[in-house]
Amino acid sequence: MTDKDDQLAQAKQARLAAIVIAVAGVAWIVAVNLGGYLGLPIKFAVLIDLAALAAFFFALVIIYRVWRARQRTGE
Repeated sequence: MTDKDDQLAQAKQARLAAIVIAVAGVAWIVAVNLGGYLGLPIKFAVLIDLAALAAFFFALVIIYRVWRARQRTGE
């Protein structure tokens, strides 16, 4: 891969992380409020929280990989 291709791949990964964070945050807020409105049991709220945490952790891993790749290339 060329340097330009590496930069584009890193930009795509960073964009993916940003989208995951935004969608997970909004979906988490909506799901928790909807669950409260519908009177769902607490176990569903915990499941929603765990799903949001998994999405945030996934985004954190992506951000870490992009950060490490940029340190290796000297950007």
